[in-house]
Amino acid sequence: MDALDLARWQFGITTVYHFILVPLTIGLTPLVALMQTLWVTRKQEHWLRLTKFFGKLLIINFALGVATGIVQEFQFGMNWSEYARATGDIFGAPLAIEALAAFFLESTFLGLWIFGWNRLKKGVHLAAIWCAAIGVNLSAYWILVANSFMQHPVGAVFNDKTGRFELDNFLEVITNPTAVAAFSHTVTASFLTAGTFIAGIAAWWIVRAVRRGNEVEAREVWRPAAIFGMIVIVISGIGVSLSGHWQGQLMAVQQPGKMAAAEAICETETGAPLSILTVGDWSNNCENSTHLLKVPGLASFMATNDFNGEFPGIKDVQADMEAKYADEFGDDVNYIPNLMITYWTFRLMIGLGIFSAALALAGLLLLRKNQVTDKAWFAKLGILAIPMPFLASNLGWIFTEMGRQPWVVHPNPNSSVDGVYLLTEFGVSPNVTFSHVLLTMVLFTLLYAALGVVWYKLMVRYTKEGLEPLEAAPKHAEDAETPMTFVY
Repeated sequence: MDALDLARWQFGITTVYHFILVPLTIGLTPLVALMQTLWVTRKQEHWLRLTKFFGKLLIINFALGVATGIVQEFQFGMNWSEYARATGDIFGAPLAIEALAAFFLESTFLGLWIFGWNRLKKGVHLAAIWCAAIGVNLSAYWILVANSFMQHPVGAVFNDKTGRFELDNFLEVITNPTAVAAFSHTVTASFLTAGTFIAGIAAWWIVRAVRRGNEVEAREVWRPAAIFGMIVIVISGIGVSLSGHWQGQLMAVQQPGKMAAAEAICETETGAPLSILTVGDWSNNCENSTHLLKVPGLASFMATNDFNGEFPGIKDVQADMEAKYADEFGDDVNYIPNLMITYWTFRLMIGLGIFSAALALAGLLLLRKNQVTDKAWFAKLGILAIPMPFLASNLGWIFTEMGRQPWVVHPNPNSSVDGVYLLTEFGVSPNVTFSHVLLTMVLFTLLYAALGVVWYKLMVRYTKEGLEPLEAAPKHAEDAETPMTFVY
């Protein structure tokens, strides 16, 4: 291994740690805001208690997300200084807007929401959490705009005198179809994560409350929470499927190598089947891989909306890339991403969604007609389902980033942005040594592991603690005259 390998490992490790927390924050913030809205409009006290309960878990998740996210941007100027130098005019703008506008919006209004229970009026306090929810999602969009430039560069030109990419059309950058598709997929996946989180915890608490003889709490508080989460699962699950299909169609045109690697298909073919299980040699020539289970025509449909459409093959993508870039990079560059990682992360990302679907189906059946249950398997299913969309989201992120390799900025097939591309090996800082990266990678891994333990223990502790007594729940300025304080 060299400094490049370690820099890639370090960025991957810190990204995966951070992205464990991101989907829950994106999805749970608007859902908590919706719970509070139901309380304010319907005046049903159980929505106040649920707002407080899940709001507490949201704050823990948000705080740890901020702590792990700060490191991400520093790496662009340190381990990846050549990348930052080449792309800074374009890549830096959305990240700056995210920090100065979206992040400050979400953090400021979340702070007002946390401290304002006993000081702000209901309408103002409710507006604060909705502003935080908007800020969280705006933050996600600006980050995905920056990432989508790496996936599909637009609105830029290459200056051969400076060797840098220069901003040509900012509107084109922020309306990049890759960013719009990625945002819709990320947000719906985040809602799926948050819906599963709510439904899973509520399912566990329903069984626990019934077995403790507190059937009233199970029926009047936790059952509405479970139904709420399960409805979110159903709606967001449909959104994830549709937005994922849209991304697949874009991918087939913009990154055919990633699409080909996701199916481990060697030769370009029409009516390509979707592989369910492939075994054999996972070397990048794919010749010794055998598709054991497959669905006829489905891969072509995912890529082209046509069951008989043309699906790119690995060999043809490699040959096309060699023909385009051999004069610049030589003829020994492997333009196909790691087959095993790309193939399996794609399948696991999709397959893990079955746990959320199973929880929603079981819950909607068991809890119909105002029923509650003490079945232990339902509580276990709820707990088992909670981590699955977290894992699926991270696997999707790994698929997206690993599938782009060996490019850190993937070429755009459109000739109007010709020259705007960069191999990963040319993005690493020339002044960062193997020992520097190794030391920081070890330290960050240990630090993030410690933060992960803190996050897990706090989430488990306050989940088990359950609802606070109704009489202890803070009200608003029209109900109390206590000074603004940290109510948790």
